[in-house]
Amino acid sequence: MAQTNTSNLLVSESYLVLSDARNQKAEKLKNVGEPLQLPGKVIAIEVSENNAWIADNTTVARKTDLESGKTLQIYAGHRGPVSALALWSTASGNETRQILITGSWDKTIKLWDTKTKQIISSTEAHSDFVKSLLVYPSLNLLVSGSSDKIVRFWDLTNALDGQPLQSVGSISSHTRPVECLDGQATGENSAELCTGDTMGIINLWTLTKEDTTPPRWKSTLKNQYKHHRTKITEMIYGNGQLVTASLDETVQTLDISSTDANTKNPPTPTSIQHPTGVRCILSLSLTTLAEPYLITGSGDVLRIYDVSSPKEPELISETDAHWHDVTAIRLWIRKNVAEDGTTRLEPWVVSTSLDETVRRWKLSELLTPKPKSVEHQKVSKPPALEVAEQGSSGLTAEEEAELAELMDD
Repeated sequence: MAQTNTSNLLVSESYLVLSDARNQKAEKLKNVGEPLQLPGKVIAIEVSENNAWIADNTTVARKTDLESGKTLQIYAGHRGPVSALALWSTASGNETRQILITGSWDKTIKLWDTKTKQIISSTEAHSDFVKSLLVYPSLNLLVSGSSDKIVRFWDLTNALDGQPLQSVGSISSHTRPVECLDGQATGENSAELCTGDTMGIINLWTLTKEDTTPPRWKSTLKNQYKHHRTKITEMIYGNGQLVTASLDETVQTLDISSTDANTKNPPTPTSIQHPTGVRCILSLSLTTLAEPYLITGSGDVLRIYDVSSPKEPELISETDAHWHDVTAIRLWIRKNVAEDGTTRLEPWVVSTSLDETVRRWKLSELLTPKPKSVEHQKVSKPPALEVAEQGSSGLTAEEEAELAELMDD
């Protein structure tokens, strides 16, 4: 007698359990966090003043008013999901122009004028998906990371002339896709750059501008860190600290200032364990607020830690923020003008999710521990093949697989 294969039945059952749990949570959280509903799953966001630039798994980026929730502009031109965003302000004549830079699964980098929403240029940048972008404004330097495992440098000096960006260097030492970037300028012709890949490898580079025509950027490996077990999802570098999030269910903080390239045993990072993979972080100590709090997005929950004692972080609050994975956390200094004309600035936090919403949280309320309004439900992880509805997004099979990996249920 032929045996019945029950594996598909088990997969379907686990997926139904997950789907039912999320439907219930979606109903309970439908008005929590002043949600803004979007047409796609949010992959990246940048916040400036009261506006947010949002990238999702559609082929456009959009500018949204965080106060009203209205879409102010749509930047259409990519042929695949927009996966990375950066904002760059530059002097042009007598005015300062704000430029939106987008990277996409179509392997291009595009520059847009945020005043007119017109495209300025398009560059065939990589041989695979563009996953991350970083701008050094004072150096007129753009850095991009990709699934092709390459980090590339682009000169922004003449970026407004409408021509494709000029490549001025690259790094090819990673053996896995380069997922995230961060760094800081250290002089007029120098910078430090951190690159993180999907294997969990973090490289710290010294960048030096060479006196050539055209100029080139030389990269020298300063140190390598292997304290994560798998994919780096976000990193923040500043004030001698490197804070990283990973799908290995940890957030780790490393004191870079005490690390020597010749030291065989670098300092042990401070690790914060989470119940599931961590996709995003916001270190308030490295923002203009300079407050000793770290906010993490793990699963659909926002957690806040007091890191005033760096070696002993303390969990002070948990918030059921979304009904699907949180993908990004950003600080929003909310500006309100009263009837008497006075301007009030108030710190808020913006979170995005695969539940297709942007949610807005008053920081003072997130910092106040309170009973959880919705019980966080632990559900089993279904196989990736059950995550996406095949063919529903109009993506290729390769892009569908990448989106399924992004969702990582």
